[in-house]
Amino acid sequence: MSTELVVVFPLLMVLLLITVQFALALHAQHIAQTAAARALAAARTQDSSAAAGHARAEQTLRLLGGRVLEAPRVQVSRGAEEASVRVEGSVLAVLPGLRLQVSGQAAGRVERWTAVRPLPPDRG
Repeated sequence: MSTELVVVFPLLMVLLLITVQFALALHAQHIAQTAAARALAAARTQDSSAAAGHARAEQTLRLLGGRVLEAPRVQVSRGAEEASVRVEGSVLAVLPGLRLQVSGQAAGRVERWTAVRPLPPDRG
C-alpha cells in the first residue's frame, strides 16, 4: 500500500499542477483579449490615435494582469480606415520548464462622422 502511494502521489501532484498551469493560461488569454478589445475601443474613435489605444491597453494590463500575464507586449496600429491591436505575453509558470505564450487580437474600422443627406420629399 505505501509503495503504491509513493508512486501515485507524485503523479497526482504533477497532474494537479498541469491543470493549474492551463487554468492560468486560459485566464491570461482572457486578460490579453480584454486588453486588446479595450485598446481597440480607444484607438478607433474619431480624433483618437494609436498612442491612446496603447495607453488604454497598458492601463487594462495594470488593472487585470497582475502576475498571471508576464512581460506583456502591446502593438497598436491605426490607419485612416482601420485600427488593430495585438497583446502578447507569457503565462506565469507553475511547472518548471513549461513556458506558455498567449495573445489577444482585435481589429475594426475607424469611426468617422459623415453628413446625413436629407430624404427627398414624399410624392404622393
